[in-house]
Amino acid sequence: MPTKTKIPIGDSREDIRARERIISNFYHEWYENNPGKKVFNIHLKDYINVRFVSINETIRHASKSYYSTLAVLQLDAVLSNAVKFGKRMPIKQDVKNQQPFSYMIEMRCVLPYIGTAKLMVGVKKSSKEKIQYCITTIKT
Repeated sequence: MPTKTKIPIGDSREDIRARERIISNFYHEWYENNPGKKVFNIHLKDYINVRFVSINETIRHASKSYYSTLAVLQLDAVLSNAVKFGKRMPIKQDVKNQQPFSYMIEMRCVLPYIGTAKLMVGVKKSSKEKIQYCITTIKT
């Protein structure tokens, strides 16, 4: 879903707030167009679900960088094509939003003209459901 809004490239507070709005609007439109709120990941051979925590964490982190914002706008590509990177990671005990998860999976996806997107996926304790936690880009 291409955005019609120009994405600010700066680091000012106004630029970050503008990117927060762009990401928020994108997720709301994505939610309307994807009633299942999930995308099948070919490497995990399982669905990655998009939930409220996905939107909040991604808005908070991805809006700080122009390229991370661009990566979020490629949500379907990132969710379906990301590959596991390293071993599963323990949750951060001091981070409230990670408490529902038993562990985190770091995944990566190369996006042309953007760079490498890092996708954090949380695995829920109760259901083992995979939830998108956050999308950012890795600085090179």
